[in-house]
Amino acid sequence: MSPTTSSTPPPTTTSSTPSSDPAERLAYLALALIEGLGPRRIAQLLSCAGSAERVFANPALAVGGLRVAPPGLMATLRRPPMQAARDLIEQCATLGYHILTPADAEFPALLRSIPDPPPLLYAAGNLALTNVEAIAIVGSRNHTRYGGEVAERLGAVAAEAGLVVASGMARGLDAVAQRAAHTAGGTSIGVLGTGIDIVYPRENHELFELVARDGLLLTEYPLGTPPNPGSFPRRNRLISGLARALVVVEAAENSGTLITVSTALEQGRDVLVVPGPINSVNSSGTNRLLRDGAVPILEPSDILIPYGIVARPGVITPRPVAAPCTLSPTEARVFAALTAEGQSVDDLAELIGIPVGELLAALLGLELGGLVQQLAGAMYRQRQP
Repeated sequence: MSPTTSSTPPPTTTSSTPSSDPAERLAYLALALIEGLGPRRIAQLLSCAGSAERVFANPALAVGGLRVAPPGLMATLRRPPMQAARDLIEQCATLGYHILTPADAEFPALLRSIPDPPPLLYAAGNLALTNVEAIAIVGSRNHTRYGGEVAERLGAVAAEAGLVVASGMARGLDAVAQRAAHTAGGTSIGVLGTGIDIVYPRENHELFELVARDGLLLTEYPLGTPPNPGSFPRRNRLISGLARALVVVEAAENSGTLITVSTALEQGRDVLVVPGPINSVNSSGTNRLLRDGAVPILEPSDILIPYGIVARPGVITPRPVAAPCTLSPTEARVFAALTAEGQSVDDLAELIGIPVGELLAALLGLELGGLVQQLAGAMYRQRQP
């Protein structure tokens, strides 16, 4: 399916904090725009010369520190693409996008320390999310119903616990987890394998706009970059790099999701895996990860353990919720009797002293009003804010 260009530029929420030296920032952007220079070569050039400005001022010194220099690099450095850097800054400002360099406060701190950090990032949305605690949730594009239900629940659990869900905006479980986070009142970071202005896959256009408005889109690829098979494996290292833990819901034996697992392990991240049926192709890769030592997820709240958030099954950081004054007398009594841990219908009926039928009607009204959440086993609790 072909990509599409976003018709509405994402809104600008905050401006990026530039390096203290505008000339150095401009020189760094120019360096990052040179074709054939990856993050490692850029880092080597900066290490040899001391700064981006000095790379262009003394290209012989900078290139002399490279083991292998791309053909024509010396000549390119003698003609730095400063105007292209100025044009990029202007274009992104016009469209409402941000350019983040490692010198910017909004550049994700966790990405600075991964083995292959991006030299710059393009962003759209809420830049404050770049350094908020995140959890990466990924999985198969062609998932089962079981996988979809689990990804949806995990996305909601993460959001209810105050974590940002990071994923790849791909069709399938990535999109399921991100949508669930937003539905639960949280937010997500979508890491793209294309330019920030490219919607891919096309069916995720609504999700793209949702994340750009209420979350954050990130990519290291320039504006207009179309999807390319080689771009997505590199994109995956940013997904795992943004979070302390990676959660894998479903993955076949040769799934691209397993590439993200490799990058997570290389980066020293925790890897948590959802067990699946042994006769399911979609769980063959995840079950193998479990056999090789990955941490199994036996309850949705298990994904919170790496973050030090302790919760009993089905309970996420209880917080009191005030009952609105618009409730009927019976609804108010039921709401006041509910706890954050969850109670059965029989226990509630005995506690309040009303018939089960009347209680169920009140619970339904509270649930439709967003005040009560039904748990497994016909248990009910106050919905957490």
